[in-house]
Amino acid sequence: MTERKKNIIKWILIGIVILIVVIQFVPVKKDDPPVATHIKWDSPRTEALARGACYDCHSNETQWPYYSHIAPVSWFLSDHVHEGRRHLNFSQWNYPRDREIKKARGMIRQIREGEMPLDSYTWMHPPARLTDQQKQELIAGIEKTFNVTAPTGKDKSSGGEHEEDHDEK
Repeated sequence: MTERKKNIIKWILIGIVILIVVIQFVPVKKDDPPVATHIKWDSPRTEALARGACYDCHSNETQWPYYSHIAPVSWFLSDHVHEGRRHLNFSQWNYPRDREIKKARGMIRQIREGEMPLDSYTWMHPPARLTDQQKQELIAGIEKTFNVTAPTGKDKSSGGEHEEDHDEK
């Protein structure tokens, strides 16, 4: 390799290191607002499954891991958590009954179809990977907790979370 190429590579690497250092100073919103409501789960088992698989992204009780402080990962995680809370937030559970039913059925549908918890979350949080038995336990617990019976199968009209169904503050 010529001296000129070595010099170019050196300056590119220095530039990358400087960029990585500079982006650490970009502020990221990682907040956990006060918990306004606590779900009265049907059992400690259902609560443990929901907390393990759902609460980091769908409550104000997020456990921010060490890597959530390192850009650009911090940007992705912050956005992911805020988007998750916007769709469903167990810490702000004060919905009218019809909306509560829709939310509960949406949770059941997404768990049943393997949409939740997200693969991108379970890769870094192996305890959130639910076995088929755990999924069934969680679904049964959600049905009991919210007094709903979700349709079986892949019925998209069963109250799934869609773009228009955000919890705006």
